[in-house]
Amino acid sequence: MARGTIRYWAAAKAAAGTAEEAYEAGTLAAALADARGRHADRPDFALVLGRCSFLVNGAQVGARGHETVELPEGGTIEVLPPFAGGAL
Repeated sequence: MARGTIRYWAAAKAAAGTAEEAYEAGTLAAALADARGRHADRPDFALVLGRCSFLVNGAQVGARGHETVELPEGGTIEVLPPFAGGAL
């Protein structure tokens, strides 16, 4: 299991109530599931997260299954909501 940082931007930051937090997980799917659990008291968080794109150490995750994206020790997950218009 790797440890690193999740950084939230724009609407994701507002929904999480924080700009960043630590993760301890082996895959992106596990890190996001843990984050959903931590923010279960913030109903918009899961909704916003479902519309986000992700970078892991600067590399786009794209359409890859989150369970296949392994996280490196000391890595950074960037959570990027849609920036140009549209409703979340």
